[in-house]
Amino acid sequence: MPILHWLTREADLRTAAQVPFRLLTEEPALSHGAQASGGEDGLLVQGDNLEALKALLPFYAGRVKCIYIDPPYNTRSAFEHYDDNLEHAQWLGMIVPRLMLLREFLSEDGSIWVHLDDNEAHYLKSILDETLGRRNFVANIIWQKSYAVRSNAEFVSTSTEHILWYCKDRARFSPNNVPRKQEQTDRFSNPDDDPRGPWQSITFTISLLSGARGRQFAKTGKSENLYPIITPSGNKVLPPPGRCWARSEGNYMALRNDDRLWFGPAGDRAPRLKMFLAEADEGVIPVTLWAGGDEYGYNQDGARELAALGINFPTPKPERLIRRILHIATNPGDLVLDSFLGSGTTAAVAHKMGRRWIGVEMGDHARTHCATRLRKVIEGEQGGISKDVGWQGGGGFRFVTLGPRVYDENGVIAPEVRFADLARHVWFSETRRPLDGVPDKPLLGIVSPPPRAEVPEDEGEAPPPPADRAVALLFNGILKDRSPQGGNVLTRATLALIREALPQGFTGTLTVYATACRLSPATLKRERVQFRQTPYDLNAGGL
Repeated sequence: MPILHWLTREADLRTAAQVPFRLLTEEPALSHGAQASGGEDGLLVQGDNLEALKALLPFYAGRVKCIYIDPPYNTRSAFEHYDDNLEHAQWLGMIVPRLMLLREFLSEDGSIWVHLDDNEAHYLKSILDETLGRRNFVANIIWQKSYAVRSNAEFVSTSTEHILWYCKDRARFSPNNVPRKQEQTDRFSNPDDDPRGPWQSITFTISLLSGARGRQFAKTGKSENLYPIITPSGNKVLPPPGRCWARSEGNYMALRNDDRLWFGPAGDRAPRLKMFLAEADEGVIPVTLWAGGDEYGYNQDGARELAALGINFPTPKPERLIRRILHIATNPGDLVLDSFLGSGTTAAVAHKMGRRWIGVEMGDHARTHCATRLRKVIEGEQGGISKDVGWQGGGGFRFVTLGPRVYDENGVIAPEVRFADLARHVWFSETRRPLDGVPDKPLLGIVSPPPRAEVPEDEGEAPPPPADRAVALLFNGILKDRSPQGGNVLTRATLALIREALPQGFTGTLTVYATACRLSPATLKRERVQFRQTPYDLNAGGL
């Protein structure tokens, strides 16, 4: 696969792993409605999105259903909230580590949508192929952003932008269809008074020359889908050159006997397959050209939506556009992430559609733009898609900022770090997934290895399955006065307390993080314990 190269590529690929983990500090005065909602609806993070994403990983890795980002376009049309005037290599150096982190957030059935213009879209396609895998590319959506022609444009007035759509794992991704428009429903009719109701006909032929079918035909000159058909009027018909019937002869006869083929009003044409409205899937498959303000909105609509809220922001995306993306990619209750939140459109739309959301923005406009807008959403503002989705207000969000590093480059743990903070990072370091719940005891959990594939009988006896592995942390006096140094040292006593929490019959290994160990190497081996010393063995920075 071709790989894009630029001057600082190798250093940029290492950047994400070098970003320090930071604490997240809530600012209750800027949170809104979160106490009533339990803080489960939204999370608004103020700070550099590279550091913010790293801080969020131990909480949300593998849990985000949809990521939408609208990064700076590198167009020399800079505005106060972003540096949108970067040299090409610098722009790639900015976006690549962020994409590497974003990939870690996606659930296995999740998707990412990246909004760009012509300046960088085709370069980023190569980067996304490398980051997410070319097989996971879904589509390049072309969105009509404007209906007005710029008379002062050089050579051509640009009216479209790109939305590159990828999924985490194509085999697990299942997008929703989009609502069928009335004009599409009107295409169904019932000219033969079929009791199953209105239908429309689709072609009954497919390519003869592509894929396995084409290889078979090239080799033998035969295909089970090549046969003559006698129409109801007695005409003999064959598929056009280079094509064959869509079904084998036996399946064709079953369809004909069930009156699912249409031979034209006089019964003398090649057959077409009847597709009944009553049997059609809800909605229709999305298309790649998104044009039309009623469905997708224009930039002008986005500006009007913000102006009605008293917010000024350059080229905001219309709520209808984000609604279409979230409709396709998510269901109510799913988690949505936008790490270039801008004016807050993604969070606003996700909230109105009953999705949970995380938004990241830098600078003061996280407070002046995003928080202001989201407070109005919670209070029931009726702009954008509100009336279309029946939005009446409710819910809440927490506003957080980036706190100190969890530990510095020398491994020294910040004094502000509490047990629950470090526990999340230890668990993420060991498992690459978030820790459920709020940790309040040394035993953090048990990691079960993935099942091994069965070994065929002729290949001998299968190796024994890998054992389960428990992970524990002794830190910050979690055992109170029951152990020395606040329970931070691995001793026979603290080991016994950890084992008390293990399920009966546990025979796996145990990894324990602690400031020191009083057990001999022989004891550790006999007890199947791996000791990791804090802070020196903290290694959650790698990806």
